Amino acid sequence: MRTMFFTQAIDDALAQAMGDDPRIILFGEDTPLLRRNLLVRFGPRRVRGTPISESAFLGAGVAAAMAGLRPVVEMYMVDFLGACMDALLNHAAKVEAFSGGKWTAPLVVRAPCGGGYGDGGQHEQSLWGWLAHIPGLTVLVPSTPADAGGLMLAALQHDGPVIFLEHKLLSEIWLEFLGSGARRTVQYDVPAEGARGAVPKKWEPIPIGKALLLRAGGDLTIVSVGVGVHRALEAAHTLETEGISAGVLDLRTVSPLDKTAICEAVAQTGRLLVIDEDYEGFGLSGELSAAVLEAGISFKYARVCTQTTIPYARHLEDQILPNTQRIYSSVRQLMQ
Repeated sequence: MRTMFFTQAIDDALAQAMGDDPRIILFGEDTPLLRRNLLVRFGPRRVRGTPISESAFLGAGVAAAMAGLRPVVEMYMVDFLGACMDALLNHAAKVEAFSGGKWTAPLVVRAPCGGGYGDGGQHEQSLWGWLAHIPGLTVLVPSTPADAGGLMLAALQHDGPVIFLEHKLLSEIWLEFLGSGARRTVQYDVPAEGARGAVPKKWEPIPIGKALLLRAGGDLTIVSVGVGVHRALEAAHTLETEGISAGVLDLRTVSPLDKTAICEAVAQTGRLLVIDEDYEGFGLSGELSAAVLEAGISFKYARVCTQTTIPYARHLEDQILPNTQRIYSSVRQLMQ
């Protein structure tokens, strides 16, 4: 086993896949700089920079995928998908269904997401629930370097459009940027684990749509993705000292959703707490509760989500985003 940082693991899996498949190309804003190791190895024909026009280069990515390549299109932040959503919503996600399977768009859209460092509501959204709402899109949100690399390899082998989201507080590149220059006064919580961890010597794809039970528990089930998984594990450890046994389920994939794993876990505990940094209304947290109810399981339910537009003021942001104090409060209500 090797040890790698989160983003390093993703790039390492990309390098392995690019060495095996010449159809894989990378492009986006500053991509040659961000992926300079890949640029040195594979050259400027396969690692390309683009103008600052998301609609142009994502549209090009959809066309390239339909023409036989397997592009990885990099967004600077997931929030900027709002500038080019037509390419995903009306083209990439629908082409296979509309063509009866004759056409596919096997591209990966790679984008940082998430908040917790004071950058405002136009730069800190998660949006995986919004994206998973679209039929035809696969949405992946890893929480560890091992999962990040394995899921990237799976995404590159998938025959449809994949949204690959990496939380900024897990990315060593983003953490270095956020903690430098004028941001030295900014404080943010970084998970004790997640940003660095053990990875395999050779990457193997992790099956898409398979959740992972990280911790067993008899009193309640906590379900989350990304940074939320590490906050859940921290909360579960503290709750154990109070005599509360909390299980933690890492979804890893938002779409397709592993409903079987969710229902099995909740059936054993009878309580479900969802930690979701995406918006609460019409999102992932509600979809999880619906899946358990539709399975005929009787349970108690609570959720800790982002409830409104993320404020720029750091102290207000702390009140809006999920945090361990909100998690403890919800758990104690569930246990009453």
